[in-house]
Amino acid sequence: MSQPFVDPAHFDRLYAGDPDPWQFATSAYEREKYAATLAALPRPRYARCFEVGCSIDVFTQQLAARCDEILGVDVADAALRQAEERCAGLPGVTFANMVLPGAWPDGGFDLVIFSEVLYYLGIPGLQDAARRTVDCLQPGGAVILVNWRGPTDGACTGEEAADLFTAACAPLLRTTKLVRAEKYRLDVQEA
Repeated sequence: MSQPFVDPAHFDRLYAGDPDPWQFATSAYEREKYAATLAALPRPRYARCFEVGCSIDVFTQQLAARCDEILGVDVADAALRQAEERCAGLPGVTFANMVLPGAWPDGGFDLVIFSEVLYYLGIPGLQDAARRTVDCLQPGGAVILVNWRGPTDGACTGEEAADLFTAACAPLLRTTKLVRAEKYRLDVQEA
């Protein structure tokens, strides 16, 4: 399995310096992106969701209304502690520290979300994650990719990450929606 392009300790340092380094809880950009992501979901309800790069999980609070179970994963313990506090009391929501693609959860999912994380996996890691996603996706399931369109400190741009992931999933997944907003790209792929 591939190792991530960006060392997970990088994210620990970010959260040590700022409990919300990307302003997930306060940014108008994040609010608009969350609303667009929820609106893009092909179905009104999902049994089991895998949310990759959940961070402090402002989005999971909204997503929980559409999912019976959510597994949110991140590499930063400080972010996961905040996520657990923020989502305490939400039934079916769990969190784990997981470095993808080397680690991967058991079982199948009918919704997998990668929001602004693919470029941190590196090119081989991104392609491994795509293959593992296809393997765990239930029939009729959906994959949501949200990628920042500006410069990243990852292995590639968000546009490149989305294109590489999509190519690695073809022909088993098909893109059913593509939104190119000013600052992000949102892809919906379905099995």
